[in-house]
Amino acid sequence: MKKTFTILLLTTVVALVLTVISTPFINNHIANSIKKDLVKVSLPDKTEWIDDISSAGKLIGNGNGMQFFGAILIKSELTLEELNNYYSKYRENEWSYIVEQQVSDTIDFLNGHLKFKALKADEELINYYIVYTWGSSDYPLSELDIRGH
Repeated sequence: MKKTFTILLLTTVVALVLTVISTPFINNHIANSIKKDLVKVSLPDKTEWIDDISSAGKLIGNGNGMQFFGAILIKSELTLEELNNYYSKYRENEWSYIVEQQVSDTIDFLNGHLKFKALKADEELINYYIVYTWGSSDYPLSELDIRGH
């Protein structure tokens, strides 16, 4: 009886530890899949892909909760209005396929200040745009990720 209880307790502890350790990796995978969906969309004419990035955590605002973010950096001869028009057909909601001008290597509106690796900090950016999407997760344990707190 004592041996059975010890094995059950040890199994429970190992399962809990593995769940807590694996959750950040699962959340990163979710954010990466959001980015991959952006990358799959064909680019408009006169536009080239430069870089892409994804992140999971508490990325904007205060409080607790996981947020999932994916973005691509593009360079285009099209105007912001033309790019918004192009990407509007892919929008599922107000948080998807948002297009904004990108003026530095950092994504300043995020708490973590993510950086596009393809850009240099002092590089002058002309005709660069970020296309980004916020996502969500059905994974019931995603809130166990300490980055969301």
